[in-house]
Amino acid sequence: MQSLDDDQAQETISIPLAGKSSIADHMVIASGRSSRHVAAMAQKLAERIKKETGQIARIEGLPAADWVLIDAGDVIVHLFRPEVRSFYNLERMWGFTDAPAAPAQATAH
Repeated sequence: MQSLDDDQAQETISIPLAGKSSIADHMVIASGRSSRHVAAMAQKLAERIKKETGQIARIEGLPAADWVLIDAGDVIVHLFRPEVRSFYNLERMWGFTDAPAAPAQATAH
């Protein structure tokens, strides 16, 4: 979180996944101002993870940098350009927003 804050990430949130999913303990979602900003944040974060933990984080999506996923083991980080983040809306998928729920559909009996 500190690395993303240092790099001026926008709208950074951390979603606790413990008990919800076995993929990780936390998911971090943040936005960058442009593809170049997203790519720079991803590369710096991966370097910081390696320096502090000795582990190499897996990175997907770096060439286009519209949506970059960094798998750091217990933490998964998603970095987006703002419009791509809005489209996929991961926060809502994981139930982490106050977004209105889809209206219930009537069922015929």
